[in-house]
Amino acid sequence: MKILITGGSSFTGYWFIKALKEKGHSITATFRGIQDQYAGLRKDRCNEVAKWAEIVWECSFGDEKFIKLLENKYDIICHHGAFVENYRSPDFDIAGAFAANSKACRTVIEKAKEQGVKRIILTGSVFEANEGAGSEPLVAFSPYGLSKTITWETFRHWCWKLNMPLGKFVIPNPFGPYEEPRFCNYLISSWIKGEIPEIKTPDYIRDNIHVTQLAIIYANWVGGNNFSAIEKIGPSGYIESQGTFAKRFAAEMQQRLPLTCAVKEGKQTTFDEPVFRVNTTNVLLADNEWDEKTAWDEIARYYKKTLLTKK
Repeated sequence: MKILITGGSSFTGYWFIKALKEKGHSITATFRGIQDQYAGLRKDRCNEVAKWAEIVWECSFGDEKFIKLLENKYDIICHHGAFVENYRSPDFDIAGAFAANSKACRTVIEKAKEQGVKRIILTGSVFEANEGAGSEPLVAFSPYGLSKTITWETFRHWCWKLNMPLGKFVIPNPFGPYEEPRFCNYLISSWIKGEIPEIKTPDYIRDNIHVTQLAIIYANWVGGNNFSAIEKIGPSGYIESQGTFAKRFAAEMQQRLPLTCAVKEGKQTTFDEPVFRVNTTNVLLADNEWDEKTAWDEIARYYKKTLLTKK
């Protein structure tokens, strides 16, 4: 299939494009910036994505260049990109994010239908309102989650109105190679310095999933033939407390890296997020598609190359 995807410079976008290419699809990836604007980890991902996809620079969802691009007759539009600047802040720009995520939404859908696009796939987050399962009510975690919720409702409205099949791929907590310096990076970095990292929110129950597993599920689902008018999937990984996941990660890295991988669970006193929020779709992959041990091996090799060599 011919697939047009946004958000290819992101952590998950990188892996989704790789998996789609390995399934034999033809990929065009749009990037908002010019090539020289990307640096560091994002630049590394862009360089890899260029091996698997045709890249269109300075092209944002909904702008004239994007709408013109639809004349290339794609089978699927994967709108994976989203406005994420300052996404952890309570001052996150909800209105600005929604405007960027859904720019000219109706026009894009009308043009897509005119050009023979078979379906649109929107990437969602388990941190949106009314996603996954967990502590009630299922509110949006944050202003960022709220912006994603409004974006989804807008796409759902116009796809229903214009009779365009729409799918939503809901992401939990992916981890793996090429990830931004977040939780797993914090653990590895602490061990390299000879420190025992403290898990400050060990009681939160989350859904951590290998990004390589998530990407294969995405590629299988996006390229599948069975697709109703509106369909949603929320793949699930390790459903457990963050303290337990930290110990799992430590045990796997201890086997593979020349480090003492210990963790300390702090006493959690602040609960400003839902205690329990996870995805609900259990997707089994064939043995020849994905292997858990290999996934852990890849993570260890990545951190050995990127962090241990700088020690």
